This record gives sequence, C-alpha cells and structure tokens, in this order.
Amino acid sequence: MSLSKETIDKIRETADVVEVVGDYVTLKKRGQSHIANCPFHNEKTPSFNVSASKGIYKCFGCGKAGDSIQFVMDIEGLGYVEALKHLAKKYGIAFEETAPTAEEVVQRNERESLYIVLNHAKNYYQEILHENEEGKAIGLSYFKERGFSEDTIKKFELGYSLDAWEAFTKDALVKQYSLDLLEKAGLSIKREQTEVGKSSHYDRFRGRVIFPIHNVSGRVIAFGARILKTEKTQPKYINSPETEVYHKSQILYGIAQARNAIRNEDNCYLVEGYTDVISLHQAGVENVVASSGTSLTDEQIKLISRYSHNITVLYDGDNAGIKASLRGIDMILEAGLDVNVVLFPDGDDPDSYVKKIGAPSFREYIKAQKQDFITFKTKLFLDDAAQDPIKKAGIIKDIVESIAKIPDGIKRAVLFQQCSKLLQIDEQVLIAESNKIQITKNKKRIEEPQILTESESAIADYLDKNNETPMNELELVKLQERELIRLLVNFGNEQMEGDVRFIDYLLQEVADHEFKHPLYSRMLTFIQSEAINGNSIDTSIFIAHSDSEIRNEAIGMITSKYEASSNWEKFQIVVPTEKDNLFQSVFTSIMRLKWRSIRDMIELNMQNLLEPLEDAEVQKFQHIHIQLKSAEKEVAAVLGIVIGK
Repeated sequence: MSLSKETIDKIRETADVVEVVGDYVTLKKRGQSHIANCPFHNEKTPSFNVSASKGIYKCFGCGKAGDSIQFVMDIEGLGYVEALKHLAKKYGIAFEETAPTAEEVVQRNERESLYIVLNHAKNYYQEILHENEEGKAIGLSYFKERGFSEDTIKKFELGYSLDAWEAFTKDALVKQYSLDLLEKAGLSIKREQTEVGKSSHYDRFRGRVIFPIHNVSGRVIAFGARILKTEKTQPKYINSPETEVYHKSQILYGIAQARNAIRNEDNCYLVEGYTDVISLHQAGVENVVASSGTSLTDEQIKLISRYSHNITVLYDGDNAGIKASLRGIDMILEAGLDVNVVLFPDGDDPDSYVKKIGAPSFREYIKAQKQDFITFKTKLFLDDAAQDPIKKAGIIKDIVESIAKIPDGIKRAVLFQQCSKLLQIDEQVLIAESNKIQITKNKKRIEEPQILTESESAIADYLDKNNETPMNELELVKLQERELIRLLVNFGNEQMEGDVRFIDYLLQEVADHEFKHPLYSRMLTFIQSEAINGNSIDTSIFIAHSDSEIRNEAIGMITSKYEASSNWEKFQIVVPTEKDNLFQSVFTSIMRLKWRSIRDMIELNMQNLLEPLEDAEVQKFQHIHIQLKSAEKEVAAVLGIVIGK
C-alpha cells in the first residue's frame, strides 16, 4: 500500500523539523537556527544544524542532510512510506492508503522485505509460545519460572521456536516467503548437503526461547535465542547474524521500550543481559538497556546520548568481568557523558537481585551504592595493589588516562582533586601526567590529515584571488558550475532590475555553456524544465526532490554554516546579505565560469599542440591558442585578475 499525494503533502507541511529532530537529540537555539551534536557520527563540537524556516537539517561534519521525512528515514532506518506513516501517527494525521502499482511492488527494497519477514517470524514465535503444546510446556513454562508476567511477555514480544529442524522454514514457505529472503534475514540456514527427504534449509533458532531485538522505533530487526536443554555442542545463546537491517554494534536490547523513560529520568541503566532488562522493566525500572554480552561500542554510546548524557552501569558481583569491561566505560567518558557505577553483591545480577529484595528496595540500593566511575575504578584497583608500589604506579597512570579522556576541563579538575585524596598523591603530579597525555594526543591530531570544511565556492574564490591553481582547470570549472546552481537554488524567484526574473537572466547567460559536472548538469536541466513550465523556483522543490543526490546537494547549498550575530542588529550594524548584492554575485560568477571554461579550453588546446602534427594543424591550434588567450585576457580584466606572461 502507498499514501495518497494529498496525505504526503499534509505530512510534509505539518511535520516541524525542529520538533521531529528534537525527539531524538537535544537542540540548542543559535540565532535563527538550532544546533546539536550530530546523531549520525561521533563529535564533541556541534556541527548539526536545524533550520525551522527552511524545514531542513544539515550536518557540516558528515554531510547528512534532508527534511523531517528524510531525518526519520535516516535515524530509524525506515523506508519512505514507513517514515511518512511514522510522522502521520505523531501528528495525528489520518492517512488514506492506495493499492501499490506493479512498479511500486517491484521497487520495494530489500530492507522493507527484511522487516516484513522478521515481523512474520516474531508473530510465528509468539503464536508457538502461546498456542502450541510444546511452546506452552517448555517456552512459556520457562518464562513463568523466571517470574515474567503475561503483560511482560507480551511487552517484549517473547516467543518460542519448535525443537524441529524445518518447522519455521516450511511454514514461511507456505506463506510464500522466499528461501533467499529467509536466509538473508538470518532465520534459515542453508544445508551444505541436502539429504533425501529434507529441505535445503533448516531453522536457525530451533528448540529455543526467543527474545526479539527491536530498533529504536520498535521494529523487529533480529532475534536472540536461549537453549533450555543441556547440550554441550550448542551455545547457550545465539543471535541473528548481521543483516541489512541489523548491526549489533549499533543497537541496544530494550532501547525501544526504554527510550522515553531514559529521557524522562535523564539517566540510562546499562546492564548485560536480556533477562536483566526484562526483570527491571517488570519491577517498574524502565530506563534500562543491555549491550547483550557484546563489548560496548561508540555507536551504542551515541544511541544512549540521544536521550540522556547520564549512564549508570549495573555490574554483577564479578571483579574479573568488571575489569574486562572497563574500556567501554573509558569510551563513555571520552564521549563526554557522565558515568556512575553500581556493584551488586557476589553471586547476584540485576535480574536476581531485584527479585530477591523487591522493586522499592532495589531503587534504594542503587541510590545508596551509586558512585562515580573514577572513584569506583580507583577503589577496585587499589585493593589489588595496596602493598605493591610498582603496580600502584601503573594503576595511577591508568586512572589518569581515564580522566584525561573527559572533554570537560572543569570535570577533569574536580576528579583530579578527588583522586588526589583517594590515591594519596599530589594533585599537581596527576595533572602533569594528564598534560603529557593531552600533548601526545594533540600531536597525533595535528599529524593526521585535516578535512577541509570550506565550501567549494569559497575555495574557488580563494584560488581566483591568489591566482593559484593546484586543481586542474576542469575541476575549477565544475566548482563554478556549482556556484551558479547554488545561486539558482537560493534566489531563482528573485526579481532583478527592469522586472527581469533572476532565473531567466542566469539561464540565458549560461545557455551556451555545457555543464561538465553530471550532477550540476541534471540540476540545471531540472531548473530549466521547471522554468519552462512556469513553476516557482524555490528551495521547497529541491528539498522534496525524488533524486537523493539532487536533494542532498541542494540542501548543502541552502544551508549556511555561519550566520550574523543578533548583537550586530542590536547595535544597528548593517550586515549586507548576498541577496542585497545579487546582481554583482551572479555577474561575477558567470564571468568566472567563462574565464575557467576558457582556461580549460587553453589547457586542452595545449595538449593538442604537444601531439605529433602536420604544419597546417600546428598553425590551426596556434591560431586557436591566440584567440583563447585574447578572450582570457578580456574576461580577466573584467574580474580584475592579473595574468602572468
């Protein structure tokens, strides 16, 4: 099914980009825009810009850009129609669906197909758990023994897979899901050798209780499965393999059920296993997620930071396991988040302890036992090295390295004071050691290749002023083509002197120029078509364009990384805008394009002169060279560029 055009237009008009993005990241007002740390890549300085007036977002770090619909697609991993439905639900817009065309059916991408088959598998496993005799006797009994209520089982959509080689696979084939899709979703495994009477594939999760793994929006993307019988040849838990929709380093178990509670509590409890998450939810502690036995990753930390900058790690009473996971905590510190730690008594984990003492006492225990990570780490290691000065020195250095990862200078200073007392060592010694680490880190950063953040047009402008050409002339022509398209995207509807439309003037001036860059050529063709049809040329037609390359490039052209401070207006300082000098901007850009095109032709002509030629051909190319150099000189004079002899 697909949505009607009227519904899509209503969603696009209603979905406020600041509200939509604000559901996932903390936005701060800056001038006419909002800024935040980008949710799509790791960064400590905000480069993610949201413009309410233009209805777009743009990250100047990783380049992600789009409108509210594109943001939901990017952040949730949804297809276009699913993102529209998500926004329609958010804004209470009733949507009418129309039957998809044959072409739309063909275009349905693999991601959507995977979501559909994974959802079918979830429903199948739930049905087996609640309605099949084996499912009820084994799977449901296990969950009941763990103390999970019916509501909890339904909340996490728990299930059971029959202890049979091909039960699920055969059922899915009857319902016309392809073997290829079942294999890609990680639900069925291809046999190396197919025996007589057996199918070519068998069930991955046979004979196990099923824990569906959801993405942030609640869609099933994978499964975890626990075996219940003792079988030495089989692992206790198995997970879905990586697929187009499931990357274990980027997801946390329980995030869909916990995200609102994490935001409301401004704290995220981090545990290890599925049952820890489920038991705490049942006890009313809902701001909890699990790394599911994997080492904590930068992507998982970034996912938590969308909802809170406070993480409390709940550790089992196992020192060896704790020490093995400390690197993940250092990563949290480096990301600028605040970390606390709670340690449970030996032999207990969050699941067992909340059942032992009850929800109210569990909350009180966490409150009483919570300590900042640096204090926890100091006490943990010093117990092992109390009488060993060499070992103690190594531990001190390790703790200083952890503090040095914290980007906030005030937090570092407070922790150095705290550690100085705990370690009984002069605070200045700790700071000096931290400074050494920072110097080494900064030196490495300086030596790394730097990514230029200036716009291509600014680079071209710089090169023109300095008469330097580290790029070849063709590349510089393409930069000038971009600048002209940028002017059209931003000012297409503006009027110039004599009631001449800006777009008509510019298109006439570039009519004889064949654009070299494929993307800018496509954009020009689109603009020309819209102009011929009498359509308005404004930013909205680019933001909603079906071609993702055109859409993303246009958004980059629309969005400015900088804006005039409000203080300038306050003190009556007039800041000329590009619009105020539009004629001069376009005239200069057209002349630069012509100059660059001439220089490109000179370069090509010179290459021809280097070839073995007859005298007549040499004279022809020399004559062309003289004409081109004369034209170059004329255009350069207009631009005020001095050409070396």
